[in-house]
Amino acid sequence: MIEIIQADGTREQAVIAAMRQRAAEQNSEIERAVRAVMEDVRARGLEAVRECSLRFDGREPYEITREQMEAAYAACPPELIRAMEHAAANIRDYNEKLLHRSVEWASPDGGRVGRVVRGLTRVGIYVPGGTAAYPSSVLMNAVPARVAGVEEIVMVTPPTENLSNAVLAAAKIAGVDRCIAVGGAQAVAALTWGAGFIPRVDKLVGPGNAYVATAKRLAYGTLDIDMVAGPSEVLVIADGSADPRFVAADLLSQAEHDKLASAVLLTTSGALAEAVRAEIVRQTGYLSRSEIMECSLRDFGCAIVCRDLEEAAALANEIAPEHLEIMTEEPRALLPAIRNAGAVFLGAWSPEPLGDYLAGPDHVLPTSGTARFFSPLSVESFLKSMSVIEYSRESLFPIREEIIALAETEKLTAHANSIRVRFEAAGARGEGK
Repeated sequence: MIEIIQADGTREQAVIAAMRQRAAEQNSEIERAVRAVMEDVRARGLEAVRECSLRFDGREPYEITREQMEAAYAACPPELIRAMEHAAANIRDYNEKLLHRSVEWASPDGGRVGRVVRGLTRVGIYVPGGTAAYPSSVLMNAVPARVAGVEEIVMVTPPTENLSNAVLAAAKIAGVDRCIAVGGAQAVAALTWGAGFIPRVDKLVGPGNAYVATAKRLAYGTLDIDMVAGPSEVLVIADGSADPRFVAADLLSQAEHDKLASAVLLTTSGALAEAVRAEIVRQTGYLSRSEIMECSLRDFGCAIVCRDLEEAAALANEIAPEHLEIMTEEPRALLPAIRNAGAVFLGAWSPEPLGDYLAGPDHVLPTSGTARFFSPLSVESFLKSMSVIEYSRESLFPIREEIIALAETEKLTAHANSIRVRFEAAGARGEGK
């Protein structure tokens, strides 16, 4: 049962604080355990990875062959293969349209400047597998990397029963180069420093449990990461025109992830809030993960009745949710007021699971309020750029004294000398200007 709150400036702030506090499950005990694993793997390499895998997963890490991936693809039902290939095509199309290109242009001083864009050399994608199989995570992580031109994509996933044919088929469809059955903090450590047949990567992306998230945070700086993801969340803004069945269904679609998931309704209609609460009770009765959903909604779910949609939008921006659905009479009209969200879903026929699986934009999104400054995973996450500067003597000469003045102001005389010596040499050769 979700609580219904009248927005009064205080109670909703307590809700926001509780949502953000969920990220604190990365507590000191988890960090100590993860740090020990990371340091052990860094020191002893593959031997430490093997010991951790045996202790936590019951078997040593191993590499899945290309033939096994092909066999898994062949074993999947045709309708599942069609769905995954459709999803991959949409993800590919979306990211191709976002792809940055190398570009150069003439500078105002007469030189040439620009940037060269390159895909990263090797990236790792982490696909969780402790509680379920997630072929969609394979597609969402690997396809944008392939579009970016990453040279090698290495997938790691725990060696559990959830390393299914669907997961391996998705790896084939997405263009994964290597698939290694290893999970947890030991997988993150192995990809950070390299461990035997597990290579070091430049960047690691993908969701995981609190141990994986903590390991990624500790690894950042040695490699790049996408983000430190917390529990899933959805926020729905709805007015009296919304169908309470749809709103309830979408709140439940996130509440079923785990007991720390958050599902919040911001509405201008008290009647809708009551109807949604009744629908949640009805729908929970026939859904399979009802116990998880009930805990999630009890602890991190609520309906907040706002004065108007402007207040709802302001509160949504403060919460900065992972998923934001707008179910109002004119959903697009509210979009300009939204500044902070991982993904925005406009209208009753754009439910959050559409984004999770098939629409094309990525489902790896910032959580716990970090949408204030993080962006979703995309092709841009797998690109890096290098600045390009090319001046001739003729274009450098008119600005030489300005560069020298700036360098000497900062007491960097060698910088100034680097400019001055060029024109002293030119004068000595009788080249003049």
